[in-house]
Amino acid sequence: MVLGLQGQRAVSVLHFLCCLWAIFAITHNVGLPNSARKKREDTYGGHWKHLTFLNQVLQTVLFSLCVIIDFTALFDPSQEKKISRVLVPIRDFIFSALMFPIGLFVAFVFWGLYAYDRELVYPRELDDINPTWLNHSMHTTILPLLFIELAVCPHKYQHKTREILGLTIFTVSYLCWITWVHYVSGVWAYPVLEVLGIPGKLVFFSIAYCIALTFYFLGRLLTKQLWARRRKQS
Repeated sequence: MVLGLQGQRAVSVLHFLCCLWAIFAITHNVGLPNSARKKREDTYGGHWKHLTFLNQVLQTVLFSLCVIIDFTALFDPSQEKKISRVLVPIRDFIFSALMFPIGLFVAFVFWGLYAYDRELVYPRELDDINPTWLNHSMHTTILPLLFIELAVCPHKYQHKTREILGLTIFTVSYLCWITWVHYVSGVWAYPVLEVLGIPGKLVFFSIAYCIALTFYFLGRLLTKQLWARRRKQS
């Protein structure tokens, strides 16, 4: 074991706090009164057409799994192997193939477009609707949460092809989903898509996928180097 008993307890508390934060953020996101929401949010698909919201869902699921695994190990050791055998591979796959690359993508692409022209991704009118802290909970705090999770929990990366396939299926499914939402409602999930023609959208989607794939390999590399070093030290 890389972590001792005290370390496991500390990680359990950290996971519990992260889980509470994820639940708090996502419930406040969906809990904005209808009268205060931008019209775009009330169209077909609602919050589910936004990658930021889907990323929040992934965070909530991941930290919930972490809490179940941690608390089982601490309070019911007899069931630890049984629970871990089922949940740990799911937890590790969500983190490695989805949450880490998608989370980094959301943060870097959002703030990159925001710095270039915020109207392409987060129009000024949203400042009067979404509290500043809620904006940062969706697009900023995800970064420290990702790197904290990478540093405190030894996620096991599985077969590379399987994880890349999982990320690819998620990406293609999401692109098909927001295209369908536009077909049904006439509204694109993000303003930047409204100013791009079909060739521009294809280039944008291709670049977006390559960025997410790059972040997947970054997470794989950082995890391997960090935990290999810690295992040697222990």
